[in-house]
Amino acid sequence: MAAGNRSRVSEFLLLGLSEAPELQPILFGLFLSMYLITVLGNVLIILAVSSDSHLHTPMYFFLFNLSLVDISFTSTTVPKMLVNIQTQSKAITYTGCITQIYFFILFGVLDDFLLMVMAYDRFVAICHPLHYMVIMNPRLCGLLVLVSFTLSALDSLLQCKMVLQLSFCTDVEIHHFFCELNQLTQLACSDTFLNNMVMYFVTVLIGCGPLAGILYSYSKIVSSIWAIPSAQGKYKAFSTCASHLLVVSLFYGTILGVYLSSPGTHSSQSNATASVMYTVVTPMLNPFIYSLRNRDIKGALKRFFGMAGKIGTIILNHKM
Repeated sequence: MAAGNRSRVSEFLLLGLSEAPELQPILFGLFLSMYLITVLGNVLIILAVSSDSHLHTPMYFFLFNLSLVDISFTSTTVPKMLVNIQTQSKAITYTGCITQIYFFILFGVLDDFLLMVMAYDRFVAICHPLHYMVIMNPRLCGLLVLVSFTLSALDSLLQCKMVLQLSFCTDVEIHHFFCELNQLTQLACSDTFLNNMVMYFVTVLIGCGPLAGILYSYSKIVSSIWAIPSAQGKYKAFSTCASHLLVVSLFYGTILGVYLSSPGTHSSQSNATASVMYTVVTPMLNPFIYSLRNRDIKGALKRFFGMAGKIGTIILNHKM
């Protein structure tokens, strides 16, 4: 029997962050603003890195990919939420829900892997500076991103395949603003033991693996920085990875806060509200964290817009 026939539902209801009618315009304006800022900020980083040859280095190559993933990650959930608020509808189709889960896991796990890869890049840059360009060659950088994407795609395929085996009956309300895998599994009226085992095993494996890699990299980085004799040298070395460390802390801190919190003290609605931090706020803050502390990014953007302004002036004068 096909998975779609076994489900016995054609749609689910996303209850969102609040069902209060008076809060819907506020939520719409807030999330629309955060989404636009996220897209604009990450697009600026993409333009800066792609347009300036000085930024064609491993660190900025990974930052370029992180910005692409952040835009995609946020676009998986927020636009649907905005449409539902605007149309005063809570519905999402069965197919749409599975699709949203697939891309949410794909880009969420890819974000996770990229943060680990960026930590490794900083480890090589600080602990092995003389061999940095030899170790972090273009082939290795491309391979690291490709492997990260492949593992993320396999994880999302596995999780979605497990969900497609479930049957859903009359309870179709999801206490979230997107189709969250754990909550969707809890709605099933068929046995979910295998689903839960696979979900938690893969989550621990993929979640703890990159986190362990990040912690190991930064333990070596801290040891290397501590061994630098001059205070100026220590500051310079730390400043090269401070932005990335701040992003990692924000990303993992909010995720661990949501998923390791006790179910007895936090409702589904509270977890939905807390998940806004890593699904929306973190991708929005990443461009500010990187660009405000990075003179190379700011310089590249100034040159880009300066060149764009000159080209626009030339075109305007030519038409006149």
